Amino acid sequence: MAKVIVNGEEQDISLPVSLIELIRQNQVSQPDMVSVQINGIFIVREKYEETIVKEGDEVDFLYFMGGGR
Repeated sequence: MAKVIVNGEEQDISLPVSLIELIRQNQVSQPDMVSVQINGIFIVREKYEETIVKEGDEVDFLYFMGGGR
């Protein structure tokens, strides 16, 4: 098991795991609308399947919401 930080919380995951699989494992709602950062770097959506999460990575699932007046 490897430790990664997902949205600020430590998780134990089995490696290797692709970013798209980590999204599935975390049951991310609206996966088509989520942006992802690994270690502070945004990952292009087309690269989610080929991006491999590594031990110690910090992964953030981000949603950008419109709003205001």
